Amino acid sequence: MELICAMDLKGGQVVHGRAGRRSEYAPLTWGISPTAEPRGYIEAVRPRSVYIADLDRIAGLGSHDGTVLGLADLVSRCYIDRGCRGPHDMLDAPFIENVIGTETAGGDLSDFSGGYLSVDVKDGGVLPGGEAPELILSRAEEWGFSGCIFLHISAVGEESGIDRAEADWIRSATDLPLLYGGGIRDCTDLETLAAAGYDGTIIATAIHTGKVPLDLIRRGLFC
Repeated sequence: MELICAMDLKGGQVVHGRAGRRSEYAPLTWGISPTAEPRGYIEAVRPRSVYIADLDRIAGLGSHDGTVLGLADLVSRCYIDRGCRGPHDMLDAPFIENVIGTETAGGDLSDFSGGYLSVDVKDGGVLPGGEAPELILSRAEEWGFSGCIFLHISAVGEESGIDRAEADWIRSATDLPLLYGGGIRDCTDLETLAAAGYDGTIIATAIHTGKVPLDLIRRGLFC
């Protein structure tokens, strides 16, 4: 199972996400990295793969495209959610895996082809319309996506843990590669997700608190 380091960008800094309350996100100045400057952060953590949420671009307030593209020499793969609003609104680089979030993609997801569909879930419903996440996941292959992310926004940064029954139910909704993000507390949660058949996990807080060993994110694998 792939392990992917999460990195939220806001105002040119790496910020610590908590339950989707973005107005409260502050620079991540504690933990492994001595700096919240994005390149310095990646140099300190040294993940194999990274998932980046460009919160400014998602909110329509700016862009970190240059910063993201400048990380090509530091990571092997970069999943990037930059608030895609249409099929032509993507970054093009060999190490980039574009992520299309339901929060910003608009009502017709069949317009897209390729990339990972991020099913952005808050308070149990998919943003922005409140659908059941398994209904959206079940149609992702039909719409032409190459993989999916179940992003539990309400659990981000909370280390609330993984419910095995819910994890199994979500995993069963699609045959596409599926990543899980939000609420991972420790290696027991990683074992739960691996046993449920997830292809990868997106993780940050548990790395900085030491509950998931740093060497795992540097290897990029949990097995």
